[in-house]
Amino acid sequence: MGINELIDDLRKRKEEARLGGGAKAIEAQHSKGKLTARERLERLLDEGSFREIDVFVTHRATEFGMAERKYLGDGVVTGWGTINGRQVFVFAQDFTVFGGSLGEAHAAKICKVMDMAMKNGAPIIGLNDSGGARIQEGVMSLAGYAEIFLRNTLASGLIPQISAIMGPCAGGAVYSPAITDFIIMVRGISHMFITGPQVIKAVTREEVTFEELGGADVHATKSGVAHFVADNEDHCFQIIRSLLSYIPQNNMEDPPFVPTDDDPNRQDPELDGIVPESPTKPYDIKEVIRRVVDKGEFLEVHASYAPNIVVGFARLGGYSVGIVANQPKVLAGAIDIDASVKAARFVRFCDAFNIPLVVFEDVPGYLPGVAQEHGGIIRHGAKLLYAFCEATVPRITVITRKAYGGAYCVMNSRHIRGDLVLAWPTAEIAVMGPEGAVNIVFRKELEQASDPEALREKLIEEYRAKFANPYVAASRGFIDDVIEPHETRPRLIEALKALQNKRDTNPPKKHGNIPL
Repeated sequence: MGINELIDDLRKRKEEARLGGGAKAIEAQHSKGKLTARERLERLLDEGSFREIDVFVTHRATEFGMAERKYLGDGVVTGWGTINGRQVFVFAQDFTVFGGSLGEAHAAKICKVMDMAMKNGAPIIGLNDSGGARIQEGVMSLAGYAEIFLRNTLASGLIPQISAIMGPCAGGAVYSPAITDFIIMVRGISHMFITGPQVIKAVTREEVTFEELGGADVHATKSGVAHFVADNEDHCFQIIRSLLSYIPQNNMEDPPFVPTDDDPNRQDPELDGIVPESPTKPYDIKEVIRRVVDKGEFLEVHASYAPNIVVGFARLGGYSVGIVANQPKVLAGAIDIDASVKAARFVRFCDAFNIPLVVFEDVPGYLPGVAQEHGGIIRHGAKLLYAFCEATVPRITVITRKAYGGAYCVMNSRHIRGDLVLAWPTAEIAVMGPEGAVNIVFRKELEQASDPEALREKLIEEYRAKFANPYVAASRGFIDDVIEPHETRPRLIEALKALQNKRDTNPPKKHGNIPL
């Protein structure tokens, strides 16, 4: 064949690959309101930046008629491109080919692009849309999953890993996204579960729909598996692009600095009255966050899960920061099992990728109750403590109101290597609230008093004057400064600049033993 014929043959082969499972299969995909693998990559990546690899790979199976059923690419599109000009490596499973099922060659392609991402220090993004293991390839499919799981683990803390669930993700396939840093699900088309509704009905006699079992909203609110929920596929790509704007390419780089026209010296008088006079009255900590950060922009993570603690990304003076904040509007901001796990994982991500942590603290303690104790609040609550103790990134705390008991210690106190602790005048730092303390310390006096209620009120006021303020802790150096709420933004930005060359290390060891 001459050169022109060879070029024509190449073009035909690439066009064949672009069609995946064929026009009818693509039409079926579109009829479900879903894009194809290549359409997804085109919308996610910067225009014209995608470069595909392994387009000519096919499976090697011969059983069950597979020898006659071969498709170029074998049901997954892999390669690299850019997002906002920054390099990323990607794979997108193609549901039009064997339902996106994973076989030996399919897995090898994913492993190759993951290896490239690790070697080049760039994020890996997986668009999952698969019926699971390819039954016709038997144990080779299972081996392929295990190879991917290994790479997910090796890449953890080395490069950012993002999983977008764009269709079904069932059985062993769920464990790859589960190891990655962030999972985004799309409402109405994403489903994740270990065993499907039919198996559950056969084994436990429970009847449940796909959406009720493993839909986006279920995993965003109940299980905590999904960090973000997108309304549609384009919204999903928007979330990925926004998320990447806050995080570095790898663990050796700093997160992107984005110059802002939001004055770093801006002060907000509204903050002075945001904490209610009554210590039991709630307020929205997200309003505090929005008033302090650049342009009020806050990318919340796990927004619908364990809402008694708030985590997410923002910028202060152009610097990317991870925010952890107690939410007085929910459970009075008390820390429970789910909140501990949610916040601990976020803190560890930020620490792994050099993102400074800013903590807004208003916490009455750990949530009491038999269910919490029997559920393991001791073990799970220790995760957040461990995460903060281990973190070596710059860490700043602002105590807005309550900081009681062990929760005071846990929420990035000076005693666990917090770099700077600021407090508003409304801060109350004590072993417990005045009411509880008086009932315990003065129990006998109250029982013997002729007017116990009057005595109780008097003792509460005395306790509050002595302990429920920031000045006792400040006199010991546990709080670095008591500031007016309106000056929070400039003080945080000044601190971030002062801490940008911070160097801290942990003792040399293989790894710690976090109480999982």
